[in-house]
Amino acid sequence: MMHETRSIPTGFERHYRQSPVTDPWEPLYSRKTDQAVILGFVAEAAHTNSRGFVHGGLISALADNAMGLSCARQLGDAASLVTVNLTLDFMGSAQIGQWLEFDTVFVKPGGTLSFTQAFVTADGQPCARANAVFRMVRKAVAEVA
Repeated sequence: MMHETRSIPTGFERHYRQSPVTDPWEPLYSRKTDQAVILGFVAEAAHTNSRGFVHGGLISALADNAMGLSCARQLGDAASLVTVNLTLDFMGSAQIGQWLEFDTVFVKPGGTLSFTQAFVTADGQPCARANAVFRMVRKAVAEVA
């Protein structure tokens, strides 16, 4: 159950790509731009640690997701990427009821390695900065079909 009724920012729709790891965090939302896939969600109790802040592991996972999807958007949807390196700097905490947004602001795509940076905000205030390196891998035949 949501902590508060809150409108979702304009342009965001239910996230188009579900996975078993993100199922417990639903509903997730996304907005596509020419260069990126921006993720967002309203923080609920299920997203928090024992101190009541949104858990850093969740922030890390969704930042990784947003940056990887943004890389794939620039490389073409046929790109298959794996995370080589992921670092986060936490600049603030996020609370229940806040809108968290994961915006990839830099992507340097490459033939083998791609470099990215994203900012995470909670109701527009800086929460975390993420950097990641992704490696392009060949898609398995089953993935292409």
